Amino acid sequence: MEVRRRSIAAAKPVHSKTIEEEETHAQLPLPLYIINALFFTLFFTVVYYLLSRWREKIRNSTPLHVVTLSEMVAIVAFVASCIYLLGFFGIDFVQSILRPSADVWASEDLEEEDSHVIIKDDSRNLPCGQALDCSHVMTLPQPQPQPQPLPSLIIDHDPNTLTFTTEEDEEMIKSVVDGTTPSYSLESKLGDCRRAAAIRREALQRSTGKSLHGLPLEGFDYGSILGQCCEMPVGYVQIPVGIAGPLLLDGREYSVPMATTEGCLVASANRGCKAIHLSGGATSVLLKDGMTRAPVVRFGSAKRAAELKLFLENPVNFDPLSMVFNKSSRFARLQTIKCAIAGKNLYLRFTCSTGDAMGMNMVSKGVQNVLDFLQAEFPDMDVIGISGNFCSDKKPAAVNWIEGRGKSVVCEAIIKGDVVRKVLKTNVDALVELNMLKNLTGSAMAGALGGFNAHASNIVTAVYIATGQDPAQNVESSHCITMMEAINDGKDLHVSVTMPSIEVGTVGGGTQLASQSACLNLLGVKGANKESPGANSRLLATIVAGSVLAGELSLMSALAAGQLVKSHMKYNRSSKDVTKASS
Repeated sequence: MEVRRRSIAAAKPVHSKTIEEEETHAQLPLPLYIINALFFTLFFTVVYYLLSRWREKIRNSTPLHVVTLSEMVAIVAFVASCIYLLGFFGIDFVQSILRPSADVWASEDLEEEDSHVIIKDDSRNLPCGQALDCSHVMTLPQPQPQPQPLPSLIIDHDPNTLTFTTEEDEEMIKSVVDGTTPSYSLESKLGDCRRAAAIRREALQRSTGKSLHGLPLEGFDYGSILGQCCEMPVGYVQIPVGIAGPLLLDGREYSVPMATTEGCLVASANRGCKAIHLSGGATSVLLKDGMTRAPVVRFGSAKRAAELKLFLENPVNFDPLSMVFNKSSRFARLQTIKCAIAGKNLYLRFTCSTGDAMGMNMVSKGVQNVLDFLQAEFPDMDVIGISGNFCSDKKPAAVNWIEGRGKSVVCEAIIKGDVVRKVLKTNVDALVELNMLKNLTGSAMAGALGGFNAHASNIVTAVYIATGQDPAQNVESSHCITMMEAINDGKDLHVSVTMPSIEVGTVGGGTQLASQSACLNLLGVKGANKESPGANSRLLATIVAGSVLAGELSLMSALAAGQLVKSHMKYNRSSKDVTKASS
């Protein structure tokens, strides 16, 4: 059926149309184009607000699903405006923008008997469909969208935080709080490590009445730590990672990742790397590579303990013992067994190579094999413990300082006099004198054990955390003596660090986590070296020593020049409100 346009002057009023127009105006308190404009403004306002809030959450590592009351209102407004604009966009909204003048509608007065006509100027505030006289057609009401039911809500202890859970999760949380379900069994019961961590976290907050707001939960693979890195997780702590370098070591450049919250540390190490690089680089030598474990056994008499000591130290017995030990792993190779006796107690210090692994578990298995073997020759031997602290692990000990544990490395560099003056802002004589009085004499006055350095543990710990090492092993890994000497008629500086017990690995433990694995990959030592087992972990040990050399050089220079306090006041102080930043 053709629709003809009729001249405004010749248009005749239609009764059904007039009633429909009056009913529409009675239903809408405002003109339709104003309502369209309001919803259009509302739509872009809430979109801008939500995008701004989500950008802040990403910067602060706040989970996106955790929403505040204002964000929930914005989401509801966004949905409502979308529904409205989808219903009207392209009909009256476009017409209200591109509305033609009344003259366009003026045309010939051609009318057919069954035509539908437009009878009024288009300045009316009605949808275009209402301008047609369709009184003979029944109009069906449009179905309204029904609101979707929301999942159950658990209000976090932070009043601005909402956590979505199911009824099943709620029951599990209550059972953990009541003690009917052990918190440590959630992973095995649920089969979902992420869900187990969330339930454990909420149960902890309810039972303690303390909020964990600010401790991230999302964005971490909890399955990757199951059974090897951490038990009963409720989140993870964020530590920034900075890059020092390039460190020119043995002819190669390395960008050293350092995870720390101490201001100035990365900047200081970076300055040391620059001084080393401008002076031609540093060189390193690996002196020893062997992890240790020392069980303690007891006999009925000191004589029997001495007999076992002599048996183990007899070179004839070493090959059979090494064969038993080496069965524990294809990488474990027994190197030495040293014994120390205390009355009727005997301490056996086993040393072995462990490939690219740090090797504590590997050497422990080999030691257990040897103890089982010795039980046949010495049935009266009583094994008190697989570790008798003669190893010695995670404790300052002279045996590590003297004998070494893990990788023993010495690293040295010759720093040109011009670099000392221009980059380090001091002079050679001042550095040599300070090193003698501080690192050597001062440490001796303090009775230091392996602590003849300025801050080796700072560098070691930062690199260890970034690369997935055991941070507690910085105790013995930070054993270091820093030496400085004027050479070339006092023009240049020879500096060295000797570190007898660097305990690192590139496989196992925290090295397999995504972030730590990325840092190892940056250094080119990720995973095991298939061509030469152990090469990656040995290289990592030399990089640690080279980084310590850079850190020692820079800090000692700052002390000699009197810049330490000034630098920390500049780089290790913040005027930012930390409480607001954390939220």
